[in-house]
Amino acid sequence: MSPARVDPRRPSHQALRDFSPIHTPYYCHYCLDYIKEKSRGITTVRIRAERDDLADVLARAGRAVGTRSALPILQGLLCQVSGGRLVVTGTDTEVTIKTNLEVEVLEEGRTVVPAKLASEAVRKLPPGAVAMTAADGEVEITGNGPRFRLREMSVDDFPQLTDVAVTGGIEVDGDLVAKALGQVGVAASGDEGRPTLTGILFEANEEGLRLVATDSYRLAVRDLPEVAAPPTSLVPYRALRELARTIGQPKVTMSFDEREAVFASERGQLTVRVIESSYPNYRQLLPESYPNRLTVSREGLLEAVARASLVAEDHIPVRLSLHQGGVELSVSRQEVGEETEHLGGEYSGEDIVIAFNTRYLTDGVNAVGSDEIVLETSDALKPGLLHGTGDDSFRYLLMPVRL
Repeated sequence: MSPARVDPRRPSHQALRDFSPIHTPYYCHYCLDYIKEKSRGITTVRIRAERDDLADVLARAGRAVGTRSALPILQGLLCQVSGGRLVVTGTDTEVTIKTNLEVEVLEEGRTVVPAKLASEAVRKLPPGAVAMTAADGEVEITGNGPRFRLREMSVDDFPQLTDVAVTGGIEVDGDLVAKALGQVGVAASGDEGRPTLTGILFEANEEGLRLVATDSYRLAVRDLPEVAAPPTSLVPYRALRELARTIGQPKVTMSFDEREAVFASERGQLTVRVIESSYPNYRQLLPESYPNRLTVSREGLLEAVARASLVAEDHIPVRLSLHQGGVELSVSRQEVGEETEHLGGEYSGEDIVIAFNTRYLTDGVNAVGSDEIVLETSDALKPGLLHGTGDDSFRYLLMPVRL
């Protein structure tokens, strides 16, 4: 039998198929299958890992995935497997989270899996080893019986993200910075219509790093003298809120440039686009001293405001009558009723009555770290200042409500 004639005008892979199988080496058929798979964008990934570990890296990267994105691909997680590691990336193009995990690699490659569904599928499997395979447009997730087959998303459609180096960054105590961000973050605005106020300002002060946030009704300032200050940057709080839950570790490296802020640890990397805007001049709002000073139990004040909140609503403030021996809290709502109580404490200054939004007041008292809390005031129409006793590294300035 003579081999078939090859038409040089036909594509090379078609020409290969014109050879008789008897005279065609087996590896040619393998090459043809490989060429066809690549031409259709088919990826192949095969790994094995412990269920809890795999669910963790998928869930942490998934916290960057937007829920309202117009691009379906942003509902996916990019999974890259090489060198014995799985790197999972989630992004909404403004916030990117990368997590990594040592896995048993059976076949290296890349795939994009639906973020929420894949994470929940792994989490719902029985304890033990889990296998994940991506091939022929499907992602198969199996473990001790149950099997999920999910539609694979296109790797080519996933955003091309630039790897940002953190060399030369500032190494900080991750727990300390995460706690400080949580303290000031309560004052950041959630109104996307005012993007400047949705961020936390990183800036240098006389001793180290200062974090600042405001929504124009309250202002939170946290000084970290033990932390070196990066260049002045305004970073969205919605991204920083994920720091502890996604890459939190005792040691975190921070790096900032004109466009991005990067936080990295052994657990992964969080990259966020900074807000390009001028921050309000907050320093003029912080007086050097106040004539009136109340010191009370932090827990006692929290409980008293919580009881007042049962009667009040957001638009009905709680009144604080400051006088010798402590403070009297009262709230009245015509269609419901009223609540009044006295909280003992130390007070110096003139007797005044000042009112605050109950939720904003609770946020500030919660953010103070000491057992006793200090409320300093000037008069009923000027902001009051909350901080801990003997410690003003955290200050919370709150606008009063006009009575």
